[in-house]
Amino acid sequence: MSARRTDDFDVNCPQRLLLDQLTEKWSMMVLVALAERPLRFNAIKRELLGVTQKALTQCLRRLERNGFVTRRVVPASPIAVEYAITPLGRSVQQPLDAMYRWTTEHMAEVEQARAAFDARARGDLPEP
Repeated sequence: MSARRTDDFDVNCPQRLLLDQLTEKWSMMVLVALAERPLRFNAIKRELLGVTQKALTQCLRRLERNGFVTRRVVPASPIAVEYAITPLGRSVQQPLDAMYRWTTEHMAEVEQARAAFDARARGDLPEP
């Protein structure tokens, strides 16, 4: 990792705010869902099991505001909205994919750490 500035952890740091938005679970999943092709709102919602309409709407607005997706009104009957990933959105896919691969590769270690922590919290194991 590169050296960080002292204000990187400041609550109002623009990079921190952007990182918070990018790594929010729905944002990452929306970008994955749109990787192959543009999708309408309801198609995205069907792919993201558990997302509420409100959460998805807010997420898509943040992604659009940050330049990661575009929103296009489809003149159909009834009128629909379609979302597509932008070149800027594509540029962040590689790091997000790497993070996802890391979680897959290290999940067993994380589960072991969780189990040990939970056992210590219950008093089943002594503190390390």
